[in-house]
Amino acid sequence: MNSVKLREYLQKNIVIGDGAMATLLYQFGVPVGTCYEELNITHSALIRSVHESYIQAGAKLIETNTFRVNRDILSRFGLEQKVEEINLAAVKVAQEAIALAKSQTYIVGSIGSILAGRVKAKSLQPYRSFYEEQASALLKGGVDGIMLETFEDLEELLLALEVMRSLTDQPIFAHLATPQVGRTRDGYTVTKAFELLTKAGAEIVGLNCRLGPTEMLRTLEQAQVPEEAFLSIFPNAGRSGLVDGMLSFKSTPEYFAEYALHLREQGVRVIGGCCGTTPEHIRAISEALKALSPVVRENPTLKDSEQTHVQPEVKDRGIVHNMAQTLTEILPKPVSQAAEQGTILDRVRRKPTVIVEFDPPKGLDTEPFFKGCQTLSASGAAAITLADNSLANVRMSNLAIGALLKERYGIEPLIHVACRDRNLIGQQSHLMGLHALGIHQILVITGDPSRYGDLPGASSVFDANSFDLIRMTKQLNQGISFSGEVLNQSARFIVGTAFNPYVRNFDSAIKRLEKKIEAGADFVMTQPIYDVETLRVIYEGTKHLSIPIFIGVMPLTSQRNAEFLHNEVPGISLSEEALQRMRGLKGEMARQQGIAMSKELLDKAIQYFNGIYLITPFNYYEMTAELTEYISKFS
Repeated sequence: MNSVKLREYLQKNIVIGDGAMATLLYQFGVPVGTCYEELNITHSALIRSVHESYIQAGAKLIETNTFRVNRDILSRFGLEQKVEEINLAAVKVAQEAIALAKSQTYIVGSIGSILAGRVKAKSLQPYRSFYEEQASALLKGGVDGIMLETFEDLEELLLALEVMRSLTDQPIFAHLATPQVGRTRDGYTVTKAFELLTKAGAEIVGLNCRLGPTEMLRTLEQAQVPEEAFLSIFPNAGRSGLVDGMLSFKSTPEYFAEYALHLREQGVRVIGGCCGTTPEHIRAISEALKALSPVVRENPTLKDSEQTHVQPEVKDRGIVHNMAQTLTEILPKPVSQAAEQGTILDRVRRKPTVIVEFDPPKGLDTEPFFKGCQTLSASGAAAITLADNSLANVRMSNLAIGALLKERYGIEPLIHVACRDRNLIGQQSHLMGLHALGIHQILVITGDPSRYGDLPGASSVFDANSFDLIRMTKQLNQGISFSGEVLNQSARFIVGTAFNPYVRNFDSAIKRLEKKIEAGADFVMTQPIYDVETLRVIYEGTKHLSIPIFIGVMPLTSQRNAEFLHNEVPGISLSEEALQRMRGLKGEMARQQGIAMSKELLDKAIQYFNGIYLITPFNYYEMTAELTEYISKFS
């Protein structure tokens, strides 16, 4: 037992929390779909070893492995009668780990959101009994406090907090998981949310999951925190991505240590890690903050608009179920010269050609988007390429916005098609619709998993992978449907594929690219490149390929933007030189440096490749327009 209560300890100390449980177990080989919490009973030694590793790394606060141990979620595994048993076992395992480590460490009972990004029912009141049942078991087991974590909706978190306060006077952590910087899913600013949570009885308010260190720091820099509340932050290890078929997170322990110091400066009192973090991340945090005292937070002055609550209209989102279907193997035919005329393929074979990515709007106002597209087209862009809800964040349909772009302004769209959101029925229907609208240039991508976007309750479909979808799209060009039926007309799609050079095994990535070309890919678009050496490596690795390569270039906008891309976004790496050149820069000065660096890179890129793929950062289309005009001098 700790001689000093958690509440008292928080008054004078920075508390190091633990890191992820589920993603660490996944790394150990526990498959997705397992009830990780049942392991408290069936494999208690494994869970105990995870707790021990975090304690040995410097954690002074560990969470029980009970994130989903409520009657609602356990019913999915047929375990709804074991709510108390699993919660009690989890507390016992944590206590045993502390005893073995001979450490003065606190235990908080982890309680996660039940709504968890799903469509909200008319009333959340039925959840009350689920929270009460779980919390009662954790308190019976002897925890030092309760951690309510990963709540995207403030309304649900307030309900859970109300239940906790009716059961205990122990410290309660109230953690939001915001799908975007500064605002909850149900429309509250973090400032307002922290205010309401503190009034409702939360002593520790904060953020966990969804965002990495950079975006959580940005959130705090834009928020006001009640003076009486302690601040707690548990970031993800950046954004997730698939590496060699395995879920992976990018942020290093060293990066976490650096941002732990920044978070301390914001007055954060409890610092740990969420998805993707490991004992090494916690050890780095612990070392960085060793012997440092807490900092009294100074709240920023906010605009009125940053303190308001905007209640969005919530509409029903249907659940799309996976379907299994045998894919017909048909060798795709190459694109004919007639089909190429007027396309980016036709143009890039003759002269330097630029395509520019410009994200569709997040809201309903399309005027700024079309204004940007007109500027980009006037600067010389051969096509505007439109992402398909990239990073699994909802934007306006790229089919609809692309059709308007073509019809109203005569600007050629290049539409991304993700495997994630549509089953095979929806995919063929979507492609047929694009064809009917006269949109024939597409980029087929896998798509980021839904659980890491702004609607994590949505299903990820993945009836087909990118190889399959490329092959089946080219099958439509032969006048044959996905199911093998003969169509009354042949499509004439030109299909692009993505290439990420920043992988552990570059040769394997090239072989994978070759297979995509065998499946029918007509051109390649790469992830953004930031150094000449990577350009050279890509050229040497792809010069034997018969299809055009469009080299990705995305100008940097600030030091923080550079650090975020390098440390938190899968598939992007910056050279040390690029990071150094952005050091200390922000605002217009930083953007001008970003443009200058991109021009230097383009000077080299155009020596190797005719295709340039410019990616517009943060809707700064003026930056990519300037770079597009710059490339025109090579024509």
